[in-house]
Amino acid sequence: MTGKRGLWLLPLALLAYLLFWPVPIEPVAWTPPPPLDYEALAQRVLPMKPIERLAAGECHACEDVAVDSAGRVYGADERGIIKRYDPAAGRTEDFAITGGRPLGLHFDAGGNLLVADAIEGLLSVSPDGRVRLLSTGTPERRVFVADDLDIAPDGAVYFSDASRRFPLTQYKLDLLEHRPNGSFWVYRPDEGRTELLLDSLHFANGVAVSAEGDFVLVNETGAYRVLRYWLKGPQRGRAEVFLDRLPGFPDGISRGENGLFWLTLLSPRKPALDALMARPFLRKILARLPAFLQPAPEPWAYVLGVDASGRVRYLFQDPEGAYQQISSVQQFGNKLYLGSLAEDAVGVFTLPE
Repeated sequence: MTGKRGLWLLPLALLAYLLFWPVPIEPVAWTPPPPLDYEALAQRVLPMKPIERLAAGECHACEDVAVDSAGRVYGADERGIIKRYDPAAGRTEDFAITGGRPLGLHFDAGGNLLVADAIEGLLSVSPDGRVRLLSTGTPERRVFVADDLDIAPDGAVYFSDASRRFPLTQYKLDLLEHRPNGSFWVYRPDEGRTELLLDSLHFANGVAVSAEGDFVLVNETGAYRVLRYWLKGPQRGRAEVFLDRLPGFPDGISRGENGLFWLTLLSPRKPALDALMARPFLRKILARLPAFLQPAPEPWAYVLGVDASGRVRYLFQDPEGAYQQISSVQQFGNKLYLGSLAEDAVGVFTLPE
């Protein structure tokens, strides 16, 4: 009898765990708007193939990539290393070690590689690989998860802080909670001053400044949208929605050529997860499940090319995700260089004429 009673207690204990075990999130109810049909909106819909792999086996989960004037490719490796791949020599080397988790990369006018590091903050790496700290926020508020950056024509560095509550390793909890924990900042190197520009963002992510420096785009991954923050003109200091109701989670964004911006969607939206967003209690239960039972990104590849007015000029996709979980995209000449959270190489493919 004792053994049978114990068997009955197991499901009760499991139920009690799923219902009452403490979790570090306090979700809020949200009803996501349905996604727009971006295939119908795009002027050209093209397959994202073939994709060449650079630094194969050497660049692990390189979230962002950058290309220098010599055509060498840099990747933000998850092991805290900035990798450099020389296509002429076919060789990969360790360019710098940040001591944290580098995410965003961008070269400044002096050839220094600026880095948004999720642990260390905003960094600058000299051409010979020396790392220098630029900013960790302000005395009143520390940047918690520096995620991405871009540099304006006047040298100002705009960067995102994904979440002030959860470290990068717990980004799924931030998305499940759906509280506006992210923020958007500027660092002015000529003054050595950091300023908070926008607060209360839903997982602030990719950043891209316009070529004229009149506005900057910042992704809200948790809200399936892209914001535009005006730097000049009558709307200066104000934010507005630039792209909305995206069919996936926006991650990286960058300024390309001919007035285009390139935007990556890391993974498609899941209808079941969207349905749970209106039910905070069920999202707490989901947070209690072991990691292997929680929603995971699907094999998928999706890159949009949009102009300054938000019109979709290109949609590149691969539903099978031969190169998947694309987290960043950078144009260099007629090629797009891709970073990924799942691959061990930098992806590259040639743009059509």
